[in-house]
Amino acid sequence: MISWIAIAAALLLVLYAVTAYNRLVRLRNECEQGASSIDVQLKRRADLIPNLVQSVKAYAGHESATFEAVSAARAATLAAASLDARAAADGLMQSAITGLIGVAEAYPKLRAVESFTALQAELADTEDRIAAARRYYNTVVRNRNTAIQSVPTNVVARLGGFAPAAFYRLEDDADREPVAVGLST
Repeated sequence: MISWIAIAAALLLVLYAVTAYNRLVRLRNECEQGASSIDVQLKRRADLIPNLVQSVKAYAGHESATFEAVSAARAATLAAASLDARAAADGLMQSAITGLIGVAEAYPKLRAVESFTALQAELADTEDRIAAARRYYNTVVRNRNTAIQSVPTNVVARLGGFAPAAFYRLEDDADREPVAVGLST
């Protein structure tokens, strides 16, 4: 009787280990998928930027510093290989786009051009998609890291070589500041 109990306990332990390992593999794959989704959206934004720049250049060709900043940010985005590099390039791109839109705001005729407004809408949609991809990735990272650090799954994680993943973080502390809103008329 005792041997049957020992065999059943050993089988339950093995079953738990296999289940925990498979869960950790699934979470690792979801992290990779989340990072890939961020990459896809960053690439989509980088592909929109040249069209937006050309639209603004037609009205504000003398704003070369802004266009150079956008070009450099786009190049950094496309060249980023690691998660940290992508996050840094993402921050550069956000700043560059803000500058470009700021330049465009100074030209009422440009804001009235249908192709420019369509590009702005597409860019806004892409920014929403990037934000959603970041949230998904960080949620999966949280779930993965919690599983890796929780008892008794941490034993399986250590034996399986699973390490915690890094969150997607803003590099620029200014991006964490609240946006100033002026309500004066």
